[in-house]
Amino acid sequence: MQTARVTVLMTPDRKAQLESRAADMGVSSGEFIRLAVDNFNPSETESAELAALIDELSEAVPRMRAALDRSVERLDSTHAKVDRLLRDMGVRA
Repeated sequence: MQTARVTVLMTPDRKAQLESRAADMGVSSGEFIRLAVDNFNPSETESAELAALIDELSEAVPRMRAALDRSVERLDSTHAKVDRLLRDMGVRA
C-alpha cells in the first residue's frame, strides 16, 4: 500500500510536460513518476561518463570564474577610460 507522500516543486512548464506525458501513457502524474523511478537504472558506463563530466566541470568552473573576473576587471577599466574621455570632452559632467 502506498502511504508515503512526496512533494516535488517544478516550473509550470515542467508540470504541464509531466501531465502531458502521463496522459499520453494513460496514467496519473503520480503513477508516471513512480514508473520513472522504478525504471531509472543508469548503466555503469553512463555513471562513469557522468562522473567524468563532473570532474571536467569541477576543473573548468574555477577557470571560468577567473576568466569572468578578468573580463569584469577589463570592462571596469574600459568604462573608467570612456568616462574620463567623455568628461574631458565635456560630454559628461
